This record gives sequence, C-alpha cells and structure tokens, in this order.
Amino acid sequence: MPYTDSDLDAFLDEALPPERMAELEIALRDDEALKDRLTVVLGRRDAGVHSLGAIWRRRRMSCPSREQLGSHLLGVLDLGHDDYVRFHLEVVACRTCQASLEDLRDQHSSAEEEVVVKRRTRYFQSSAGYLSK
Repeated sequence: MPYTDSDLDAFLDEALPPERMAELEIALRDDEALKDRLTVVLGRRDAGVHSLGAIWRRRRMSCPSREQLGSHLLGVLDLGHDDYVRFHLEVVACRTCQASLEDLRDQHSSAEEEVVVKRRTRYFQSSAGYLSK
C-alpha cells in the first residue's frame, strides 16, 4: 500500500492508527526508497518546513477538549457535538483522545466506588447503635 508524505508525517508524530503504524514500520524495514522519503520528511521538519496538515495534527486542532470528552462520557453533549466526538474517537481513531477518554472512565469509576464506600460507612455508623441493643 503506498504511503503519502502525510502518512510519514503522522507516523513520526505517532498519530496513525496502531495497525497502520505497524504496517508502515514493517514496510520501512525492507523498502529503501520509503526510508529515504521518511528521511526527507524528517529533514523538512528539522528545517522548520511544516505543512498545514502536520501543524493541525501536531497541535491536535481537531481534538475535542477533555471537558468535551467528559461530557460525552456522561452523555450530556448536544447531538451535533456528541456525533463529532464519536466520529473522532471511532473513525479517526485518535489515540490521544481514546487514552484521555479511558483515563476519564477510570477516574469516574474510582469516584463512584469511593461514593459507595462512603455511603456504606455512613449507613453502618448510623445503624450501629441499633445493633448493640
């Protein structure tokens, strides 16, 4: 499968889906011309020559904010924004946003567990006097 300079740029930023990253890495092992192209792309970056797409990816301009990801997780985003966040996570498969969403899920689960433990402790403490009689 042919690789564009944008693919090579995204590879350097680790912004490709994992399968595509692995594919490209394997191709780079055997294809000298592809290695040369990657060297040219890397040289352009080092020289300060950047495409609009590369800047967009590096600055994550299309990524939803962490607050928007949290709102998506809670199901409180309006339909248009929620559709975009879902598209960004599932179709674009942004690994940074997927990791951020997973972190938010973990935090949410931890917070819920903490609330349950506190509630049980309060129930036990409030009924302890009744149990001793």
